[in-house]
Amino acid sequence: MRKPQIDYAAVFHALPGMVALLTPDLVYADANEDFLRLAGRTREQLLGRYIFDVFPENPNDPAAAGMRETRESMLRVVATGERDTMALLRYDIEDSERRGRWVEHFWSPVNAPVLGRDGRVVLIVHRVEEVTELIRARGGTGSDSSRARVLEAELYTRSRELQEVNERLRRAHAREREVALALQAAMLPAPTPVGHHRAAVRYRPAVGTLNVCGDWYDLVDLPGDRIAVAVGDVVGHGLEAAGVMGQLRSALSAAARVADGPARALEALGLYARHVDGAESTTVAKTFIDWGTHTLTYSSAGHPPPVLLHPDGTVTFLDRATDPPLGARPEHVPRPEASTSFTEGATLVLYTDGLIERRHEDIDTGLARLADSLVRHGEAGPEALADALLADLLPPTGTTDDTALVIIRL
Repeated sequence: MRKPQIDYAAVFHALPGMVALLTPDLVYADANEDFLRLAGRTREQLLGRYIFDVFPENPNDPAAAGMRETRESMLRVVATGERDTMALLRYDIEDSERRGRWVEHFWSPVNAPVLGRDGRVVLIVHRVEEVTELIRARGGTGSDSSRARVLEAELYTRSRELQEVNERLRRAHAREREVALALQAAMLPAPTPVGHHRAAVRYRPAVGTLNVCGDWYDLVDLPGDRIAVAVGDVVGHGLEAAGVMGQLRSALSAAARVADGPARALEALGLYARHVDGAESTTVAKTFIDWGTHTLTYSSAGHPPPVLLHPDGTVTFLDRATDPPLGARPEHVPRPEASTSFTEGATLVLYTDGLIERRHEDIDTGLARLADSLVRHGEAGPEALADALLADLLPPTGTTDDTALVIIRL
């Protein structure tokens, strides 16, 4: 049977209910017929215009909060790539034929993302159901009408209370995030020079509070022309994750100074992590660099593989010594370790999963994207290369996971 050709533009305009499309800058890109009709605006009055220029807030209502709540909901969608359902909302609309006359309206809005192939939000679907008549309980008579008014008024009051509680929670999370980021910054200072070798480090916090402050990096000078470098990722978010991160980073830094290789250092860290609440399932990649023998020795506890960019532009993922994350095994067993040689001018890159992982995307796609970016910018110095990788791989609106990055020119 032949697949029917569907005119999706015609379907969109015929959709029942009010639906509009907005850009991530909150500019109208399209609106269906019901939206135009019920909002009392023409297509020309909407398209290409900022939403709150078309629908400003009622200046006569000192308690009006609809514009702020709608904007914050839409920006959350852009930042997280997730649907955001709003509480029942009062948002009055100015009469298009009588300037200065505001008509009371109640709405039930939902905002949802449309993702591009790169996982970034390219459009916001803004669907609203007008419930003004329901709230007013018109059409009823006698006691039924009065009871409906009471019930709907109670519903509206409860939804406003829910919105206020959510707003207080967001403010509390924002305060916790500020403290956690300050703690993170204190525990992730700029690295000390690694001899005559060039290195760059970066840390990018997540958007909002989800999964923020669990990532870390560390560089340790070792005897001889050697250093140990690590990146890690603690499961969790906020102050708890930042505290666990600090303990694990310090423990691994100390272990690297006495262990005879990265596997032994991770084994010591794993034993220590068993006694740290919140450390289970932490992932870590550890690499020892020996310039005397031009050798990289590495081990990974469930972490994305480090990358070696060779001077000829080829890329090697160091994935021959990967084991489960910390605390994943009930009994202690030795961790694997592998070595590879490098030539002068190569570049080593360690990172956390925020750099490569995207929702609804296979991890191999992110790794391929990283390799491609490294090849294109590989001749840049570590500082410029770090900036280029972040620009290429992180969405401009940020991600819901934080990112740590270490680049060393070998």
